[in-house]
Amino acid sequence: MDAPSRIGDRSTSDVVVRLRTQEGRDEWIYCHSDVLVEKSKYFADRLSDNWPTCQILDSRNCVEVYCQELDFDHHVNFLRLLYVVIDGSVDDLWNGVKNALGILQVGIQLGCPQIVTACVNYLEAVPWEESEEEEILRIVPGMGSEAEPILARLQPVNPSAIRGIFISTLRFAMSSPPSLMNDLKSSAQEQLEYMVTEDDDSPLLIADDDIKSEFKDCVGRLFSRFNNLLDEFLCEPTESVGEAGIMTLFKSYFADFLWVCQMLSKLEIMRVFVNSWVDASDKIVTVIHSRPTVEMIEIKLKVVEVVAKVLESIGYGTVILPTSKRLHMLKVWLPFVQITKPLIDSIMTNDEDSLAFKIDGELWQSLESTFVSIILALPSANQAEILTEWLENEHTRYPDLTEAFEVWCYRSKVANRRLALLGGGHCTL
Repeated sequence: MDAPSRIGDRSTSDVVVRLRTQEGRDEWIYCHSDVLVEKSKYFADRLSDNWPTCQILDSRNCVEVYCQELDFDHHVNFLRLLYVVIDGSVDDLWNGVKNALGILQVGIQLGCPQIVTACVNYLEAVPWEESEEEEILRIVPGMGSEAEPILARLQPVNPSAIRGIFISTLRFAMSSPPSLMNDLKSSAQEQLEYMVTEDDDSPLLIADDDIKSEFKDCVGRLFSRFNNLLDEFLCEPTESVGEAGIMTLFKSYFADFLWVCQMLSKLEIMRVFVNSWVDASDKIVTVIHSRPTVEMIEIKLKVVEVVAKVLESIGYGTVILPTSKRLHMLKVWLPFVQITKPLIDSIMTNDEDSLAFKIDGELWQSLESTFVSIILALPSANQAEILTEWLENEHTRYPDLTEAFEVWCYRSKVANRRLALLGGGHCTL
């Protein structure tokens, strides 16, 4: 049996592949025509009797191949691979994604289906770094159907698969898993928000009625668990409730509530959250005031952030509530905020580096404006009630309801005259 041919073996070579670049690089590679003709259509054509001209170099047939300097090594590796038995038994032939991609380009250019298939199989299976993925996206789409399998992981997913993973992720993101899974839960929440956000690309999923219904169900289950926690806290003796565990649970719930508010605002279904929050407000305040610990002060900050979201949706008409519920929200949360802000300010004054108690100043301003807006939308008698309590409170500095007070004074003074002009002179306040 004849020994297998070896690339570069001058003693048995009958053809020279002359690799040349525009920069003047010129390398002779001693090869064997039987190998080249069997595995490469390009070389088979060039070495056939039908080719019009035949170059001779070093007493051998010569085939010139021109390439870019950056692709020179890929051409050399390609020629070496022509001498390798590529049967799937050896995977470590490519020396990485970048090299395999370069060899693939040469394989397509020189018509070698065996090497093309092997490169495609390799690139389709191995992980890519971000830079490699960008390079693949730049090169592979222009290679034709042979290279299409490489792009399988980058193809758009059908809508039913997107809905399936979205709903599964949503249910997990709004569950209460063990604390060891908090990082995974946070990641799920981030990805859900990313999927429905329009940025440089369209949202991955447009929330239809079914998706919104799933959100509402998840919010309902979230508040059900939260209300059970509140009841447990209120019913059990203080010493029987695990301090660290209960505080951790509260922090987790309020962090979830903030995320839920962001998502529901995007989907324009904030009502479901607001109604549940209104129903739970009295219990929340009772629980928080019952435990004046440092941990509970941290929780108060989160509560203020959630309250700001809820009241904003009420104050600016995103969620329409009857007068009684709007008044109730003011009576619950206005005193809470009046007490909480000075407490936070005092902590920040004593410990300016305490990141746990830092809150955006714009949030306080926005909350103040929201209070004014809600008050001014109440019947005038209810406005008077709220403003009287504010003026008699020791915490009149925040929120500053001066604007609401001035508008109430003006409206009250001119009310009879204004209504008389409208034919309502019989009305009195």
